[in-house]
Amino acid sequence: MTEHAGELHAHSPVPEGVTVPGWRVGLIVASFSIGLPDFLNGAHNALALGLWGAVSAALIAAVILCAGGCLTALVSVRTRLSTYLLVRRSFGTGGAALINTVIALIHFCWFGVNASFFGEAMVQAAEANGFAGNFTLFVILGSALMTVSTIIGFKALDRLAVVAVPVLGVILALVVWAALDRHGLVTVPAASPAEPMGFGIAISALIGAYMLAVATMPDLSRYTRTTRGAIASMVLSFPIATPLMMTAAAIPALATCETSIMKLVVQFGFGTPVLFLLVLPTWTVNSLNLYSSSLSLGTTFPRVRPWLFTMLGGTMGAGFALMGILDAFIPFLLFLGLIIPPIAAIYVIDAFTTWRDADSAASIAAVPLVRWPALATWLGSIVVAVLAAYQGWTLTTVPALDATICAALVYALVRRRFASARPGSDHA
Repeated sequence: MTEHAGELHAHSPVPEGVTVPGWRVGLIVASFSIGLPDFLNGAHNALALGLWGAVSAALIAAVILCAGGCLTALVSVRTRLSTYLLVRRSFGTGGAALINTVIALIHFCWFGVNASFFGEAMVQAAEANGFAGNFTLFVILGSALMTVSTIIGFKALDRLAVVAVPVLGVILALVVWAALDRHGLVTVPAASPAEPMGFGIAISALIGAYMLAVATMPDLSRYTRTTRGAIASMVLSFPIATPLMMTAAAIPALATCETSIMKLVVQFGFGTPVLFLLVLPTWTVNSLNLYSSSLSLGTTFPRVRPWLFTMLGGTMGAGFALMGILDAFIPFLLFLGLIIPPIAAIYVIDAFTTWRDADSAASIAAVPLVRWPALATWLGSIVVAVLAAYQGWTLTTVPALDATICAALVYALVRRRFASARPGSDHA
C-alpha cells in the first residue's frame, strides 16, 4: 500500500497480487482516531455529558462507524476500485467533480484545524519560556512550512508519521495519569460546558469527525486480501480506538474543565519539549490533507499543476485557522456528518444493486457526465438533514444517522424507479 501503488491503480482496479492482510489496514485506520482534533472532540463531549455519557456516545458512534466502514470496505474489496472511481461511476464525471471539490475543501478545513493546534502549541511554548507568543505569526509560518514540505515531498515526513501516533499516545497517557493523580476520577459533566449538547448531537459529532475516513475507506481497503479481512480490519479499528481516545480526552477534561491539551501539558508541568512533540502529528496530518486534496482536485482539473492546489490548500487552511475554525469545531463536525454519509450510502447501494454482478473495469469504462438520480439524492438529503438538525426534526436524535438513512431510503427508491434504465445511461 505504498503511495506509488496507490497512484498506479488510481484509475483501474487493484490487482490481486498487491493485496495485504486486513489487520494492516485496521492498524492504519485505528491511527486515524488518535489526534489532537479527537482530543478536543472528546473533551467537549465529556464536559457536556460526563464521563459515562461521553464513553457511551463513543461506543455507539464506534459501532455505527464500524458498520459503515464494513460496507464501504466490502464494496472496495469486491470491486478493487478507489473512492474516486466508485463516486464517478455513481455520480458521473461531472457529479464526481463536484463531490471531489467538496472533499478537497473539507481537507482544507482540516488543515486549518491542525494549523490552529500548531499555532496554539507554539504560543504555549513561547509563553512557558517567557516570550510573548503570536498566534497569527505561528499559524502563517507553520502553514507555510507544512505547505512547502508537502510540495517538496520530504521523505523525513514518512518516517515522522510512523512515530507521531505512538508519541502522541504516550503524551495522552501522561496527561491522563497526571489528571488522576492530582484530581482523582471526575465523572460528572461541567456546570457550564463550552459546547452544550445532547447525547445524539455528541454521537453525530463523533461520526462527523471520522465519516470522511469511512467514505474514503476504499482508498485503503481495496488492498485488503479478503472480505473477511475487510470486516476484521474495521472491527480492529473504530470499536477499539475511538472509545479509548474519547476516554483519554474525557478524564483530564472533566478533572480540569480544560479542552486544550496544550494548556494541560503546561498546567501539568511537562515542559516545552512535550509541546514540540505535540506538533509532530499536526505536521504529518496536514501534509496528508494537502496531498489528498491535491489528488481530489487533480482528478477534477487535470490541466492544473498539483503544486498549485497544494499552495491553495495551505493558504485557505491558514485562513480558516485565523478565522477561528476551532471556535466552530463542533458545528463543523456536525456539518460533516450531514454531507459525507450520503455519498457513501449512494455508492454502496449502487455496488450492491446496479453493479452487483458487473465487471469492475467494465463498470467504469463508459461513465456519463451526470447521473442525476444520485446527485439529486445527495443534494436533497443534505437539505433535509440540515433542516432536521436545525429545526429539531429527527428520526434517531443523531443528525448524521438521519442523513444516512434519508439518503439510503430515497436512493433505494430512486434506483427501483430507474431499474429498467441501462446502468450506463445518463438517466440511471
